[in-house]
Amino acid sequence: MGKKLIPLAIAYDFDGTLAAGNIQDNTFIPAIGMANKTFWQRNKQRAAQHKADEILSYMTFMLERAAAQDVPVRRRDFAAHGRSVSLFPGVESWFERINKYGRREGVRIQHFIISSGIKEMIEASRIGKKFERIFASSFAYDANGVAKWPALAINYTTKTQYFFRINKGSLAVHEHGIINEYILPEERPIPFTNIVFIGDGETDIPCMRLVRDLGGHSIAVYRPGSPKQKARAKKLLTDKRADFISPANYSKGNRLDKLVRSIIDKIAASHSVRMMKRG
Repeated sequence: MGKKLIPLAIAYDFDGTLAAGNIQDNTFIPAIGMANKTFWQRNKQRAAQHKADEILSYMTFMLERAAAQDVPVRRRDFAAHGRSVSLFPGVESWFERINKYGRREGVRIQHFIISSGIKEMIEASRIGKKFERIFASSFAYDANGVAKWPALAINYTTKTQYFFRINKGSLAVHEHGIINEYILPEERPIPFTNIVFIGDGETDIPCMRLVRDLGGHSIAVYRPGSPKQKARAKKLLTDKRADFISPANYSKGNRLDKLVRSIIDKIAASHSVRMMKRG
């Protein structure tokens, strides 16, 4: 029987982490006749006016504007908008490459998305099939396959529950039994010490802080060549929200690649030490 691999989960935000900008900015918002900046500014105003959650607000705003501009909003239409999203350097080869390195070190890596973006778009991106599960905001559809209302809205703080789902192996968002049960830490499928979160900004702070405080590793990435975003990432490091910062360049040999490989090495070594202590 082969050696049992050590479990490791890498969870990512999507917008600004794996892809530049918001996924809706790619083609959807231009299609509904608005400038990206205008859409998000107006949504913020709407949410404040109605004391509404900004994620639920933007999803509803998308449907309202689409109806006004006669833009179709079926599941396949959202998928079409997601297929052409631009990814950061090295992202497309990242998953196979880092999985291979993990296996070589005795580590089995699973990848997850935890995002306030649109699930249907993320799923259709060129890396959509690389993830064990995509936790993201999504719509409910009528009998004709047309989006009618938000079915799931993941905001900046509710993102944190999905780490407990990964930790406990409760991956179905409608299932609440396991997630609310007490399970001994050593009996959970993926311990928090074996969870890495990669995010890009202030909206990811609750996730970064949670993972870091529970013994995992948080990495803040920033757009390569952007001094403003680098300064923001440095503040996350100084404020002890993130453990590391790196340009969002996933290519082999770059800082992010080296960081994650080092974390894999650390987890593998820690596991070996625990096994030796058990005799």
